[in-house]
Amino acid sequence: MTAIRFGALVGLVLGSIWVFAGFLSALLVGVLAAAGAVIAAVTTGRVDLAEYLGHQHET
Repeated sequence: MTAIRFGALVGLVLGSIWVFAGFLSALLVGVLAAAGAVIAAVTTGRVDLAEYLGHQHET
């Protein structure tokens, strides 16, 4: 799935939630989706939190 298709899908889902459940529900879903994406990126190794947490890499 390309980034454009994924973004369109996320927009469609959040828009649908906004229509049926309200803005705060759509906002909560968006925040939780972003948190899930960050957790997935960290666990798969695509993002290294060591540089943000001040830990030194062993070389």
